[in-house]
Amino acid sequence: MLLRSARTLIGVTTIVVFWALGAGWLAQPLLDLAQRGAPPGGQTVAPATYAAHTAIVMLGTGTIQREGKLVPPTDGIARIVKSADLYARCKRVSPVCHVIVSGGNPQQHEATEADTYLPYVLREGVPRGDVILENTSLTTYENARNVSAILPDGYYGSLILVTSAFQMPRALLDFHRFGMNPLPIVSNTRRATRGLLPRRINFFNAEIALHELIGIAQFHVYRQIGWF
Repeated sequence: MLLRSARTLIGVTTIVVFWALGAGWLAQPLLDLAQRGAPPGGQTVAPATYAAHTAIVMLGTGTIQREGKLVPPTDGIARIVKSADLYARCKRVSPVCHVIVSGGNPQQHEATEADTYLPYVLREGVPRGDVILENTSLTTYENARNVSAILPDGYYGSLILVTSAFQMPRALLDFHRFGMNPLPIVSNTRRATRGLLPRRINFFNAEIALHELIGIAQFHVYRQIGWF
């Protein structure tokens, strides 16, 4: 009887959690936790923020297949557009503005994130000569580590970090770990769609949020044991 009652409770709880995630009622709190601490979207950067040598670092967020072609996902497009806008504003006041596109191939697709994003960055008006590709990193930690390795000491007077709100808190931890203190600029914020029926996008949002929350916990654990 006890085993049967336990199985019933576990089954009902699983169904409720599954529904709450898909209907958005649990997915949104998870997103709020993951995006907590990220600056609000729509920030403006004062012209004085751009130094004579400015680097705009854009983090990758995977690639997807669309109509038989490897392309950036929606979050990636938002990051590209935001980075290109920052670049255009930078060029109005600074002689040297570079966009560093950081992202390898963790999904083992036919091309890296950085190489896939490059044509879209160029299409947004950033000249190829002002784009630096970092296409070997597989994690946010490696994004920070590899970017720090390609930044000449003291060359860039201003460093700007562009990524989605859900990744920003973890990205800042990693960049600070390597002695960098970039200005965080959020490209986009994710929101769950609450309702009665489960939606696929809400499960995806919940997965993203859990990935970031686990990554933050992992960072602190690794720091405590001396791995980071």
